[in-house]
Amino acid sequence: MSGRNPAPRRSYGGRTAEERRAERRERLLGAGLELFGSQGYAATSIERLCSTAGVSTRNFYEEFSGREELLATLHLRLNERASEATAAAYAAAAGEDLPTRVERAVSAYVGVTAADPRWARISFVEVIGVSSELEALRLEWRERWADMIVALADEAAARGEAVDRDYRLTAVAVIGAVNNLVHHWSARGQDIPLDAITRELTHLILAVTSAP
Repeated sequence: MSGRNPAPRRSYGGRTAEERRAERRERLLGAGLELFGSQGYAATSIERLCSTAGVSTRNFYEEFSGREELLATLHLRLNERASEATAAAYAAAAGEDLPTRVERAVSAYVGVTAADPRWARISFVEVIGVSSELEALRLEWRERWADMIVALADEAAARGEAVDRDYRLTAVAVIGAVNNLVHHWSARGQDIPLDAITRELTHLILAVTSAP
């Protein structure tokens, strides 16, 4: 979304201009996480983001075209981290039975998306309805997660652990359940143990995949 001119390579205080710019970008992402995740996207101005990050408005526009691109970057970062963690956990449990493989994958996903309730609010609430472009990004990631769930179910079917059928609609339903449970946890002030969320999601996935 952004197209910026490269910063000069002069050094300030032992840090290059690129390093200083990368630090400013991270501060803006941190401000976005804090403000979008606590006050909400609609209630957060660019001026407030800049003040919280300790950068100028000019610095902001060197990194992002506007608030929406900052929000999209946060959404992308969380999904990439969650995807990597989930795939790694599932691969590490490749030799285990289906309940163990599912539990490890679900636990990894929940561990990332619910690591901070601000992340949950951004990804499951604030990104919805902002624009057609951001909605397309959200739906793209939903399809990626659906592909991962379908692949998991197909593998289980090939092992004789699950019914051999089309799991595409099931995957979409599971994604809705996952998102709503994690959001429910964050909205309740985290008074529900995350282990309970993981157990419930694991039970749900096994209930719709396991062979009788």
